[in-house]
Amino acid sequence: MTGSFSSLQLDTRAPEPLWRQLYVQLDDLLTSGTVREGASLPPERELAETLGVSRSTVKRSYDQLRHDQRVGGRGRAGSVVRRPAARVEPLLGRLKGFTEEMQELGKFASTTLLVCEVVMDRRLASIFQRPSNAQFLHIERVREADGVPMTRELAWYDLTLAPAMADWDGGGSAYERLRQVCGVQLASAEQTVEAVLSSDAEAAAFGFDAPQPCLLFKRQTRDIAGALVEYVEGTFRGDAYVYRMQLQP
Repeated sequence: MTGSFSSLQLDTRAPEPLWRQLYVQLDDLLTSGTVREGASLPPERELAETLGVSRSTVKRSYDQLRHDQRVGGRGRAGSVVRRPAARVEPLLGRLKGFTEEMQELGKFASTTLLVCEVVMDRRLASIFQRPSNAQFLHIERVREADGVPMTRELAWYDLTLAPAMADWDGGGSAYERLRQVCGVQLASAEQTVEAVLSSDAEAAAFGFDAPQPCLLFKRQTRDIAGALVEYVEGTFRGDAYVYRMQLQP
């Protein structure tokens, strides 16, 4: 075997499993740029014969790389190196939307709108403590940072409190529109975070080949009178989104 993969060597006497040794070395080649985006990894059978290990050892290493979204494709098409998603690390602690978070990080925020409609929904009416015939603006969109999909967002806005939201096209910052167009004074938000696996819709939005770990944020935003204005469920990709918190002693 020649080229970028000729440096691969496995030690049968080492305590680390062979598949893990191979995975770490391949990951190093991808991270360093020695093997670039778009290149193909050697076929499993060929690499196994060259290294003197079983094909299952190579397959397990490749499967882990696929799980980590470092490579894509399999079978006769081979395993092709992907560009890793750039990680973003917004700071928790203040009410702000995705657009503002990306601006603070020096990234360009964009939106792919999937759904924008006025709805009546008993579940949402219960959450907002409104009559069952109350109307809400429902937005479903994918938010991107520098063109990379970061989150799939489902949001609802109370049109009783903010009727001008009915004319919103789903682009830009919802909070900016609530403040500047609707005249709503936002006061506080309660947010929960939980670990989930991506749904089919989220996998499609993020370009995942299989379900991947994600962070599900649920947020309720209130005005100065304590009335619920916004309810959001946002799923953030776990391979690219890291939240930071500053803790005081």
